Amino acid sequence: MQLLHGSRLLRGAACTARLTKLNSPDLRLHATQRRWRTSLDFNALDTKWRQKWKTELQPPASKTKPQYVLPMFPYPSGTLHLGHLRVYTIADVVARYRKLKGDDVVLPMGWDAFGLPAENAALERGIPPGEWTTSNIARMKEQLEVMNGSWDWDRELTTCDPNFYKHTQKLFLMLHERGLAYQAEAEVNYDPIDKTVLANEQVDADGCSWRSGAKVEKRKLRQWFFKISEFQEALLNGLHELEKDGAWPKMVVSQQRNWLGKSTGATVKFPVMALGHSVGTAIEVFTTRPDTLFGVQYIALAATHPTVRQLAKADPELQAFLDTLPGLPADSKVGYLLPGLRAVNPLAYHEETPDATKASLPVYVASYVLGDYGEGAVMGVPGHDVRDHAFWTKHHADEPVRMVLAASEDESTTVMKNEPYIGEGTLTEHSGPYEGKSSTVAAEMIVKMLEHAGLATSVEKWRLRDWLISRQRYWGAPIPIVHCDSCGAVPVPDEDLPVKLPEVEWAGGKTGNALETSSEFVETTCPKCKGPAKRDTDTMDTFVDSSWYYARFADPQNAKELLSAEAAQALPVDVYLGGIEHAILHLLYARFIYKFLASTNVLPQYSEDQVAAAEPFQRLITQGMVQGRTYSDPDTGKFLKPDEVDLSDPSKPTVVATGREANMTFEKMSKSKYNGVDPTEFIAKYGADPTRAHIIFQAPVADLLNWDEEKISGVTRWLKRLHDQVSEIGEASTGPSVKDVLSERHSHLATMDKEELAQWDADSTVWREVQKSIKSVTGTYDEIYYINTVVSDLMSLTNVMAGQKNASPVVRQQAAVELTRMLAPIAPAVAEECWSILCPGTGSVFSSKFPETDGSEVLVQPREQTWTVQVNGKQRGVVEIAPPPDALSDEELGPWMTEAILKTDLGRRLSGEDSAPNAEGAKRKGNNNKSQPVDLRAAKRVIPLRHARRVAYVV
Repeated sequence: MQLLHGSRLLRGAACTARLTKLNSPDLRLHATQRRWRTSLDFNALDTKWRQKWKTELQPPASKTKPQYVLPMFPYPSGTLHLGHLRVYTIADVVARYRKLKGDDVVLPMGWDAFGLPAENAALERGIPPGEWTTSNIARMKEQLEVMNGSWDWDRELTTCDPNFYKHTQKLFLMLHERGLAYQAEAEVNYDPIDKTVLANEQVDADGCSWRSGAKVEKRKLRQWFFKISEFQEALLNGLHELEKDGAWPKMVVSQQRNWLGKSTGATVKFPVMALGHSVGTAIEVFTTRPDTLFGVQYIALAATHPTVRQLAKADPELQAFLDTLPGLPADSKVGYLLPGLRAVNPLAYHEETPDATKASLPVYVASYVLGDYGEGAVMGVPGHDVRDHAFWTKHHADEPVRMVLAASEDESTTVMKNEPYIGEGTLTEHSGPYEGKSSTVAAEMIVKMLEHAGLATSVEKWRLRDWLISRQRYWGAPIPIVHCDSCGAVPVPDEDLPVKLPEVEWAGGKTGNALETSSEFVETTCPKCKGPAKRDTDTMDTFVDSSWYYARFADPQNAKELLSAEAAQALPVDVYLGGIEHAILHLLYARFIYKFLASTNVLPQYSEDQVAAAEPFQRLITQGMVQGRTYSDPDTGKFLKPDEVDLSDPSKPTVVATGREANMTFEKMSKSKYNGVDPTEFIAKYGADPTRAHIIFQAPVADLLNWDEEKISGVTRWLKRLHDQVSEIGEASTGPSVKDVLSERHSHLATMDKEELAQWDADSTVWREVQKSIKSVTGTYDEIYYINTVVSDLMSLTNVMAGQKNASPVVRQQAAVELTRMLAPIAPAVAEECWSILCPGTGSVFSSKFPETDGSEVLVQPREQTWTVQVNGKQRGVVEIAPPPDALSDEELGPWMTEAILKTDLGRRLSGEDSAPNAEGAKRKGNNNKSQPVDLRAAKRVIPLRHARRVAYVV
């Protein structure tokens, strides 16, 4: 037996004497008094260590690529909510962990400060949007400061700062120079309340603005676009790499792929017969399923189709129908049959085509047909498309659905009465000469035949449209273009950037674009001819700012360039964290801009053949929403304010006014539901570290988090208990490692007495749990999504240490050191305090290294394991025996186990060698009869199972 005391290694009696002293009543009383003196004040710890971090922990100056950890920067709306607290806590945990692993870490913070909310707030309050934004940033920055984050404030940026949007304007000009920023006449989505244009992505499924909720109008305006379609193949192909090894969530990758919407098919011409109308000779339809052409039973057009617009001029009923469409739900199947207009299936001209396919087709205007996909026209195939089937059965309930495709050849005559068959398969008898052919073969043959007749063209279609960036609002980055009657659209020279927003009067202001009425801003001179000219009065979509801000963080003070070539080496971002609601808009635009920058000298690390594969975010972590406890009146459904609910019995909340039991649900936090929680108030009440640990512990990162304040008490007690243990343990000794100490003692196991073996068991139990925790916690921090289990692992380790008070000081001290390092990313102030006790004078815990397993697992295996013994299916008792050697084969394991059981008291009783009665068994049976002895060696087999239950079956 041995014990490390100071720098001396104590063995045998000396070690025992030292342990006796350590466990004496006087020492235990001293430890109790010390615990009382070190009662933990979390808020005081926060203040103490935040001050030290400001003066002692400086950002890294290494020239190697740092670990770049980035949460999506917030919009400065006024205050942070718990959703912010969650994502920023997770980001800080990841960053602190990477620092402990020895990496230089970049964890910046900034403000997505342009946008409609600030402008609308300015109009409501009569103050400039910059003033409103700046005051919000100050409040939110104060909130971030109290959460014990490790933000690199030297890199702070604000997108409404001219020093930032100067470079946003430069980015626009770089795109313009390459022909990737252009102006075009286009039908746009116009928000009549916010009085601005919206991108397609900013209009919801009901045709409403994502900001104001107003029904969006369609208008023709000259607008600025970014040619994102130039990179559509690269954007699609890049998803293959991003989905490998779970680098990006599958749901996000799927949403991006669907939004890009690559389709391979054919454009098919349906000749038109028109009575009294001049609508052209054919309607073109894009289809990905030419194998179903024989099943077309109608044609449906979008409201914006040129034919529809033309006919509406002379058809008041049609125009009235079109006026109703914006108010209809997305799944509406209403339609308007165009009178005097019929279409002809191009296959009708083939002599072997069945008569049903040769019949002329009705033409409808249908709300479910989108004008921005394909040609704004759909060939209705009720037998093989769900939407077409629903539309047909609504308008032609008495007419049969034609099935031209079956799952297999022997089902070719099967009639599916109630639902369409949407898969590929074998063409039926209704497909004329193509009966019996597979979908793939038939589609190719049909398209080739129609191409030869000039009635079809093989094409590739994309759902993606070029990014409309024009906004007719003041609070955004002005588009750096001057319009001259002589020279046209002229870029603003670099030396004249930034084009700054002018000061305008906001008191009593009106919606619309304040830039248009600012003569000071509009009137200018042409950079080319020096004649009179006008500035462009559109500003850029705020998604332009967020499409490249992550790159600016690498070099935020650079006045001349977007970022230097040296600073660019920090890119791409290693870990990007944020909400899944940005799966399409922000992430798609950021990927596009990054690929563009990779094609320029801004990101010189990418060669020409690497541009397509360049991605801004190596790994994407999406966190779940935080929901708050919400109370509502069971009679009215009205959400209840806190003072309208009686919570004297938390299990039965009641409505104060009526005494009725209130409904309790968890809902997305909002002011209207009175279920919000102010993070700053919560931290002031409980301390930053308990709050951080609580928000981490409640749920896996990607899951919804139902916020429950009551559960923080468990986390708080654990942190206090841990600090008490560390205070009791005191300063860690220097000397041989725990592994070396245990290795030397392990060689004497066979000669140890009972007391020494008890000491060994305590030490090995603690150190075994330490090694297990290091392995588990390291893997979890690396994986990120389940960091909630880090808290539970460390709680378990804390409990094991508390339960093994007679473990050697060297083991307890080093266990506390390793636990403190593992705790530091989640509860940094508590960890620093514990570190100052354990390792005084060694600086910050974040200047140390994250623990690694030391290979001692074999040494600290339990000397004995508990096994349950069953004989012929009946449990006969439990035994404590040494673990079976790992080298034993399955055949050798049975005999080994038999001999081990026979050496125990239970084994001797079972075999009849011990005649002492089984008192417990006799008492249970009500007599003194002993169980019949079992000849274990003569048993046919002994089956020991190598798993946690450890059951030995004797048959």
